[in-house]
Formats: sequence, structure tokens, C-alpha cells
Amino acid sequence: MSSPSGPEALLAALDPEQRQVAETLRGPVRVLAGAGTGKTRAITHRVAYGVASGLYVPTEVLAVTFTTRAAGEMRQRLRTLGAGGVQARTFHSAALRQLRYFWPHVHGTGLPELTESKLGMVAGAARRLRLRLDQATLRDLAGEIEWSKVSNVDPETYPRLAEARGRSVNGLDHETVARVLGAYEEVKRAEGRMDMEDALLLTAGLLAEEERVAAQVRKQYKWFVVDEFQDVSPLQSALLDLWLGGRDELCVVGDPAQTIYSFAGADAAYLRDFGAKFPGTTSVELVRSYRSTPQVVGLANDLLAGSPSQGVQLRAQREGGPEVAFRPAPDEVAEAEEVAARVLALKKEGRSLGEVAVLFRINAMSEKFEEALAARGLPYVVRGAGRFFDRPEVREAVTRLRGAARSGQVDDEPLEVVHATLAAMGWTQQAPSARGQTRDRWESWQALRDQAETFLTAAAAEGTEDPLGALVDDLDRRAAEQHAPVADGVTLATFHAAKGLEWDVVFCVGLQDGTLPITYAETPTQVEEERRLLYVGVTRARERLELSWSAARNPGGRGTRKPSRFLDAVLPASARPDPDAGRRRSGRALTCRECGKPLGGPAEKKRGRCSDCPASYDEALYEQLRTWRKERADADKVPAYVVFTDATLQLIAELRPADETQLLKIAGIGRGKVEKYGDDVLALLA
Repeated sequence: MSSPSGPEALLAALDPEQRQVAETLRGPVRVLAGAGTGKTRAITHRVAYGVASGLYVPTEVLAVTFTTRAAGEMRQRLRTLGAGGVQARTFHSAALRQLRYFWPHVHGTGLPELTESKLGMVAGAARRLRLRLDQATLRDLAGEIEWSKVSNVDPETYPRLAEARGRSVNGLDHETVARVLGAYEEVKRAEGRMDMEDALLLTAGLLAEEERVAAQVRKQYKWFVVDEFQDVSPLQSALLDLWLGGRDELCVVGDPAQTIYSFAGADAAYLRDFGAKFPGTTSVELVRSYRSTPQVVGLANDLLAGSPSQGVQLRAQREGGPEVAFRPAPDEVAEAEEVAARVLALKKEGRSLGEVAVLFRINAMSEKFEEALAARGLPYVVRGAGRFFDRPEVREAVTRLRGAARSGQVDDEPLEVVHATLAAMGWTQQAPSARGQTRDRWESWQALRDQAETFLTAAAAEGTEDPLGALVDDLDRRAAEQHAPVADGVTLATFHAAKGLEWDVVFCVGLQDGTLPITYAETPTQVEEERRLLYVGVTRARERLELSWSAARNPGGRGTRKPSRFLDAVLPASARPDPDAGRRRSGRALTCRECGKPLGGPAEKKRGRCSDCPASYDEALYEQLRTWRKERADADKVPAYVVFTDATLQLIAELRPADETQLLKIAGIGRGKVEKYGDDVLALLA
């Protein structure tokens, strides 16, 4: 039997659902496309089939998406399929192109200058209102201006709507934010500028008010395709309606389960309610996942099952792979060490590091993984944010700490100096309630503060001279080691930055309550968005998926954190937390590890037992282990706690493990620690 030719050849490689999308060339079409189901393939073949069959003229088709990268990929695919004349653009690019053409004809003047950044004008608005605001707050205000404009919220209605929708800018009430919104527009007009949202607003205004312009645009474009339709904002929806002009030749594609930008104005209701707006809609579900193994797909389905976020039920098309791994860790350092050890093992197996990703909720979490990877000589790239020690707030904090250390006039406790230094920059003991740059900056400072506490605690136990100077030297070491050249590197990224990407191996880390869902996700709607973030994370994995969390933030801390509530339905019994683990793992137990009585002063709490209780471990062996740890830490040029904490050494001296299997049963020791230090420890014990 001969192979198909002509337009039919374009359909030959599609599955039944993709083919239905491609063949439905007329009328409104809604495609609900699960993760990895080939949505871009389906819609590009639909356009190419329409062109090849003679129904579509390439120049009369407008395909719209949300990122320049996605638009470029779509253009490349369309060219390959013989539909190179089709316009594939972002919303902003398409609007700006029309605006630049029509504005001079309508107004007889040049278009206002497009500004790449709002910050200067936001700062000008703040000065008009006599507000003294730092850079992080200015950035958060810029984000709030974007939200208000894409959501069609003007300064007059902002206070009421912001209250109703749980909007906040740290330290500012809604009325003050509304005044900044108004002053920003005044500054912008006075400077003859426009921002990216104005490109949409002004284009919509031209189409709504100038019938001649609207008629010309509608004559140009007769067929529309919109990708990632779950991310459409009210302003983008209004502009799309004006482009259509009452017509319904529109195909939209999206996945409500991947709606993770509601805070920026995205509204999945436009996708969910598409059929109500356009009667006669053909609705197609793409459910065959070509990206991920059955193990990954099964977990992804279970994460959303029975929740308001549940989308299409994915069906895996790949052969089976490894089971999803669940890896609890005693603390964040141990978690990062374990992940880095796993990555090193993958490299030794021949796995390309470019096919490995570590995904987390917030940017500040990257540092521990940067440190652990760099210590093993594993290259990496941070996607969507600078490396930890390159971030402005971190660079400034380290510079200030270096100045304090070199001044020679520090009489306070070193940790108090750290607190005072960070507090002078804006750090507070309590996290800010708002999201955005203010929160991101606080998280970076908090990560530095936690590093300092862990280092200085260990330094005090070892009798280190000039502990503050030693801390600064350690921070400088970390910064230097984390600038290794990147070739084929591991990707470090937040869940948000990972959307639209995929890797063979994915580690989703930091999956404890309070981090995912994040603490400021308080309403059911906000918590559901956090669930979808995890769904996006796990569906980035093609072959291997590992999920991990830590019981404590710092080594030796109380292990009271629990795995994310989103894992409740999928967590195997072997990975569920031990209710007594926090007390056992803590190097600062509140009760004696020998007799169970409450502990007294700091010395007893650090030792973990009463002063008059004999130790259950071999104290001579413990001291031998401490001596070995110092020698190893000095040789590796790392703090002693990175090797093992005091609490872990006490457990080793008590349990005297005879092999690797017994070592792995000790709290604070994972596979990475065994690979790195196991032979030394077992030899010493022998």
C-alpha cells in the first residue's frame, strides 16, 4: 500500500486525537492538552494542513503564544511543514507590530517610546508622592502595575479589587498603591513613553475606536490560533475579541492543570468556559503522554486526582521506567548532598548532565545545591535567576560582613553581628507576608543567615579564632567554587522557570509544608495553585523522577517539618515521617537522649543529655571521629558540619555500624555521605 502524499501526508504521523485537531479547520476549537501530549505538534499540523488543503492562506493566519522562545519554535515547525508564511508571535509582538503601523496614520505623530523597564518611572512616581522605597518594593510595585493593567483594574477601583483578590505589596496599604498607579501613568505620559502593557491597551483602543483600522486588521487575519490559553489575561482576551470582530475562526490550546500564573493576571476561566462563549465549539482532549514513563504519569495523575485542579487523565505511551523515588532527608544540607551524590552517580553511568534538572519552589533554595554540586566538580546553570552569590542582595550582604570582620572592632557575638548587618539592609526575623521581589530578597538574606548560624555554631564548638572572619572566608570560598565554567551542566530552576521544558531526570526538592505550599498561600485558591506548581514540576521528567524534602532547615536542627500535604496520596509508608524523628535527629534535643528528662542550660542542650547522665556512646571513639572529621574538613576546605554533625558522630559512636547498610540507617547519613566518607568511617571503627 503506497504512503499518503499531499495534505494527507501531514496527518499520517498524528495520533487519533491530534488528527481530529488537525482536521477540524473551521469554527471554534478548544484543545485540552495534558503535559507532554504533543499540543504544539497538533496545532502546527492543523495550520499546515489548512494551508496545504487550500483553505488557509498563510499570511491570513495569526498564531499567538506567550514567550519569544515558544513563538520561535512554532515558526520553525511551520516552516518545516510548508507553512512558512504564517505569522507566529507573542501577544505583545503582534500588538506592537500593528500599533507601529497604524498609530502614525491615525494620530499623525510617532508612537511613544517603548520602555524596557518600569523601575525608573515607578521611582519617579514614588518621589512625586514623597515615598521612600527600596529597590525590592519598587520592583514589586512594577509587578502590581502590570497586574492592574492586564486585569483592566484602574487606580480608582484598585483598593476594592485588590482587597477582594488578596493582593498586597509589602508595607504599603491598598490606597497608597493606588496612588502610585496613578502617579506612574502621569510620569509615563510626561516622559512620552509607553510600557509593554500599553502595547496591548493602545492596540485595543485603536481597534475599538477606529473602524477603518479594525476592518484592515480583520481583513488581514482570518484564522487564529492561541497556545497556552490557560495563561490569557483579561486584557489579552479583550484584544483577541477585537481581532476576531465577532467571528469564531479560533483554535485555542491549553491545560487548566498548568495554570501557575494567576498572581500575574492569568485566568484559566477563558479556557474552561470557551464553549459557553463560542457555541458549536469542537472540544478535543489530548491525553496520550509521549514525554514521561508510566511511573511519572501515574504520579502526576494521582497528585491532582479529586482536586479542583484535576485536568485531563494522562495515559502514558512510553515503556516503563524506574519507580518514582521518595527521599526524606534530616536537613537541607543533607538533602542537597544526597541529590548531588545521585547526580554524580548518573554522570558515572554516562548520563549527560544537560538532561538533569533540580527544581525547587523559591530561588534562594538554589544555594545549597550549587554548593553540593560545585564540591563534586559538577557543572550547573541556574535558570531564571542569577547564581546565589551573584544576586545583588547577597553580594552586598557579604561585602558588609567582610567590612565588619576586617574592622577589628567587633565585640558582639558573631551571629548578632550577622543579624545586625542583615537588619540594616531590611532583613527581619519574620518573613514578609507578600510575594515578589521583597519576599525573594528576604529569602536570600534568610539563607545567608542560616548558613551563618550553622557555620558559627560549628566554629564555636571547634574553638575557631576570629569566627566572623572565618565565616566571611567560607562565604568567599562558596562564591568562588560556584563559578566553575558551565559546559554540559545540571539545570537548577524554580518550578515556574521550568514550565515548558523537560529533562530525562528531574529532582523535585524542598517538598515540605511551608515551602510547598508556600507559607503565604493561605486561601484554597492559592493552595491549589501551589499544587499545580508541583504537577508542572513532576511532568518535566521523561524517565526518572525523585522527590525529596527535609525534616529540618539546618544540620542539627529539630526535625519537625513534614512532607508536603500534596504528597499525602502518593507517599509510600516507608517514606512517611517518624513522629519521634525530630527529637532523635536534633543535635539540640530539649529532653535528655539518655533519661528523657528536660535539659537545662545551653551546654546540656548542645550535648543532648544531662550533665550527670553517662553517655550511651563511646566517648573516646566520638573524640576520634571528631579528630578525623576536622582533618577531612580541612583537607576538603569545607566546614566540619558539612562532613557530619556532632549529633551524627554521636550516633556513629553509639551504634558502631559495621558496613554501609548499617551506616545508611543512621539519621544524617545518606548515600552521598556513604560514598564520600563511608570507607574512612568504617576503617576507623574497625
